[in-house]
Amino acid sequence: MFSGIVTDRGRVCSLDSNAGGLVVGIATSWDLQRVAKGASIACSGACLTLTEKSGDRFRADVSRETLSRTTLGLWKVGSPVNLERSLAMGEEIGGHMVSGHVDAVATVAGVEEQDDSTEMTFRAPAGVAPFIAEKGSIALDGVSLTVTFVEDREQDCQFGVSIIPHTRHVTTFSGLAPGDYVNLEIDMLARYMHRLLESRHTRR
Repeated sequence: MFSGIVTDRGRVCSLDSNAGGLVVGIATSWDLQRVAKGASIACSGACLTLTEKSGDRFRADVSRETLSRTTLGLWKVGSPVNLERSLAMGEEIGGHMVSGHVDAVATVAGVEEQDDSTEMTFRAPAGVAPFIAEKGSIALDGVSLTVTFVEDREQDCQFGVSIIPHTRHVTTFSGLAPGDYVNLEIDMLARYMHRLLESRHTRR
């Protein structure tokens, strides 16, 4: 479990094929002596398991399923990666509850600089539109954000978020431009509420 508060911006340092998936190497400024083998790490929103570590680098397996549902298949050596370690019991939740299970890939539709923030607009598949609400929480590339507006369209939905300078500085958002892709995770409570309402067993 994560909170969507990025604590390091790492970078991809190696990519190796592995039985239809990938083994990705990531360089980080973390003290990896304090990160156990087998630890869960959110890598731009996707929960991966640390399998090896050496110096300032760790490796993690990426399954075929993860590649099909996330942007990880687009990574190249040198790609920046938002990193967050899993929460420990009793730690502060600075963002919102994030599982690291990506629901969809969204596209950057617009970037507008303002005096005190960067206003970014995204397009998301119609299938996740019911889970995106104005003033609700959303995780984009592992960053906990608040939706500023949402607009349902015929083929998809469009929504906005406001990025403060600190967030842009410490995450990969500083390099995003229209046409880029990001991993999107809907709010966990919205997911279960939707299931509760649609289940025929609940309606008996």
